[in-house]
Amino acid sequence: MDDEHDWALETLGIRTGHRRTGEGEHSEPIFATSSFVFRNAAEAAARFGGESEGNIYSRFTNPTVAAFERRLAALEGGECCVATASGMSAILATCMGLLEQGDHIVSSRSIFGSTTVLFNKYLSRFGITTRYADLTDLADWERQITPNTKLLFVETPSNPLTELGDIRALADLAHARGCLLVVDNCFCTPALQRPLALGADIVIHSATKYLDGQGRAVGGAVVGDRKRVGEEVFGVLRTAGPTMSPFAAWIFLKGLETLNLRMQAHSKNAHVLATWLSKQAGVSHVYYPGLADHPQHDLAKIQQTDFGGVVAFEVAGGRETAWRLIDATRMLSITANLGDTKTTITHPATTTHGRLSAEDREAVGIGEGLLRVAVGLESVDDIKADLARGL
Repeated sequence: MDDEHDWALETLGIRTGHRRTGEGEHSEPIFATSSFVFRNAAEAAARFGGESEGNIYSRFTNPTVAAFERRLAALEGGECCVATASGMSAILATCMGLLEQGDHIVSSRSIFGSTTVLFNKYLSRFGITTRYADLTDLADWERQITPNTKLLFVETPSNPLTELGDIRALADLAHARGCLLVVDNCFCTPALQRPLALGADIVIHSATKYLDGQGRAVGGAVVGDRKRVGEEVFGVLRTAGPTMSPFAAWIFLKGLETLNLRMQAHSKNAHVLATWLSKQAGVSHVYYPGLADHPQHDLAKIQQTDFGGVVAFEVAGGRETAWRLIDATRMLSITANLGDTKTTITHPATTTHGRLSAEDREAVGIGEGLLRVAVGLESVDDIKADLARGL
């Protein structure tokens, strides 16, 4: 629609993306088909040859997936979106589409454990090397850049310590050195943070998390411009096939309709819980950008519209105490996933970051006494009461 660019975020999340069919449906349909039929041989040839737009094969063209892509691109303020089978495949497709042998990545040290493994173990086999910088130290980022650096990669806020990188400053640095800035926006989503508006080139999502919001499906997405994302990353999807299913895309479409409301509610509950945890005798430190003592609290107020739904905290006594606290809960879900309506709790050192060496975990501040709570939408009093069992 011509007036979409004037719509607020809440409206974009509900109204964009869907192109109503001749059936006149109100809700977005699921196109559960592997292939599409052409009117004649000439039309088939034109589609396959790229001379005309339209559906060909659901590995890379499906109307339900395309509706999700258009909606998320609108929410992030991007020109184009490519949906993928998972968040990790979104990162892989981005790297495969934009990098080649001999290229170099500078990444934050404070990233998801599987992303570190992807960079160190798998991309390195194909001649793509990675150096790591302190997320909050711009001078360290600059030191790690080499003449072959093509891409800076950052998660902000970080998992699980909720550290923040200055997106605008990192974008300025990247562009001054001829690099791209890629931002994983999983923790905030466009409801709380829009990296492209701050100068980033590409945004990565694990749609599995807050975009879905109810833990129902696995998926990922890459958002950016028509050239890099719409051609290069899409080319990897078309050829290699890390494809989002139509059913998953439909789930994510429905999730985006309530994203703004949910992120506000997650943030509200998390702020209350973080404040409460900071006053508990058994807690030595709480990590949450909404707390005034968080090192990047002021940056969070500028870069984000709220502080998010993830809280991490330290308990004395290491793994034994942390595990005992987890096992004492009765309501919280013991799982490493996040972004759900249900509150989840996990021990990062042995789950999300368990594949890293002890030295690598220590370098990013993930100790044996650290716990991560992805605060859900239950009553915050019930969440506090459940944690109090172990505290």
